[in-house]
Amino acid sequence: MVSRAPWMAWLAGLALVLATLHLGLWQLDRAAQKLRWEQDRADRARMPVLDAAGLPATLDEVRAAEHRVAVVAGRWLAGHTIYLDNRPMAGRVGFIVLTPLGLADGRVLLVQRGWWPRDPVDRARIAAPLPPAGEVQVRGRIALAPPRHAELAAETGGPIRQNVDVSAYAAETRLALLPCVVVQLDDDAGASPVSDGLGRQWPAPASDVHKHYGYAVQWFSLAGLTLGLLVWFRLVRPWRRRRRRDHAE
Repeated sequence: MVSRAPWMAWLAGLALVLATLHLGLWQLDRAAQKLRWEQDRADRARMPVLDAAGLPATLDEVRAAEHRVAVVAGRWLAGHTIYLDNRPMAGRVGFIVLTPLGLADGRVLLVQRGWWPRDPVDRARIAAPLPPAGEVQVRGRIALAPPRHAELAAETGGPIRQNVDVSAYAAETRLALLPCVVVQLDDDAGASPVSDGLGRQWPAPASDVHKHYGYAVQWFSLAGLTLGLLVWFRLVRPWRRRRRRDHAE
């Protein structure tokens, strides 16, 4: 006969088991979401290439077109080039280089042209090549502004910055900027040759799917351990004590 265990101990143990099971299932759901996001990015990259007329004009349209490829023609507005600091690539610290591209219809597109290493002696010295004059074709993928980094103080303009907000930069420069950014890709059919020395080994967006699987295993293991300890201390061990006592008598 099984001894009657205190209800509070049973309730606390079972509550912990259910909570850890729920957290494990939540991690599996997060992994499934990120796998769907990865597939969505891949599907968008294979969609027909956008031209200037198809560029998104609102933030909602940018989000809907994110990761799609675009090929557009225009002229570089080199005087408005900005450099986002503390942006590493391949383990090196440097700048993301952004230059507006003036389109034929008067609209302006901010292009993430590439990456340039920081001068090890003088942080403010940037020898990145300016874009070519004349009309060019640019091939890239639609994106939102680069991820924001922490700012030690309010930025007051200038070519070197920590972050860029497209709408604020449009107001600052008085350019008719579209709300999206095009992340320029290396040479490909349909775009002008790229030989400016900028790095374009853009990392794929990290999904951390395996991290979620690892967390799920940990939560399920904790649930199993909790259930095992609950059964041992509330059922098995009292039963063994009674059995030894009965044999002793």
